[in-house]
Amino acid sequence: MAIPYEFGYEKPLTLEEAIQLLGKHGKNARVLAGGTDLANEVKQGFRVPEVLIDIKGIDSLRKIEIIDDRLHIGALVTFNEILESKAVQDNAYILYEAAGLVASNGVRNRATMVGNICSAVACMDSAAPLLVHDATIHCLSVDGQRDVTVQKWFVDNRKTAIGEKELVTHVSIPIPKLKYAGAYQKMMRYSGEDLSQANVGVLLFSDGKCNVAFGSVGPIPKRSPKLEAFIKEKGINSQSIADAKEMISKIIAPITDVRATKEYRMHMTKVMFERAINTAVERLKKPKLITKK
Repeated sequence: MAIPYEFGYEKPLTLEEAIQLLGKHGKNARVLAGGTDLANEVKQGFRVPEVLIDIKGIDSLRKIEIIDDRLHIGALVTFNEILESKAVQDNAYILYEAAGLVASNGVRNRATMVGNICSAVACMDSAAPLLVHDATIHCLSVDGQRDVTVQKWFVDNRKTAIGEKELVTHVSIPIPKLKYAGAYQKMMRYSGEDLSQANVGVLLFSDGKCNVAFGSVGPIPKRSPKLEAFIKEKGINSQSIADAKEMISKIIAPITDVRATKEYRMHMTKVMFERAINTAVERLKKPKLITKK
């Protein structure tokens, strides 16, 4: 299906040029990276821009690197590039795990992690891994740089804390000092491309601290300090897991739609939470996760 709307098109080759274009056009512009979400939105007439700013020519946004004990992932890094990155596998394995469950290989070749969190659809896969890792989103505009914690990034379904003239340049993840292990669980069809019906991310530390995030079971992905404090206090055992599963009923608010009922989403979120936390416990026992070379 062709796009039945007219709009301007700009393709800056430098970050400075892109920022100037956003400063000029502001809310009337939209940024194109992978375009897997944006193309569909424009085809459907949803938030059609006056100007489309294509940033794919800005090579500085394609990097994955470690700087000052933080893992940096650029705005143009695709999910398949995340899967190929030893730095991601070694320092944010849960993100690597989630990336492998994003749609199809063809989509992963184009879709970017930053685009995923900027689209902010409730069923996104990137949110839970970034939430449990306490990631930071780095934005740039003509007014300078602004950093937003991932906990404050998601405002509502399809709405984020990004400013009208801002461009997300990269996301950074702190590399913990303590030994840690994570796990990601996603409810989807057994085969074929599908959106997440519910997902859970868990990050467990050697001191007993446990970060937990839920996705696709409310308008925005979320963590629960109350649940995390409970796990830290009680430890991880069959009884504490059973009690934590009961707490989930008051934390998430799934809906019924064409893909699943709210009751099924609630039930499976509890199941996935248990699977994820048990997997994280087993992984924490290992000296190091085996990653690709």
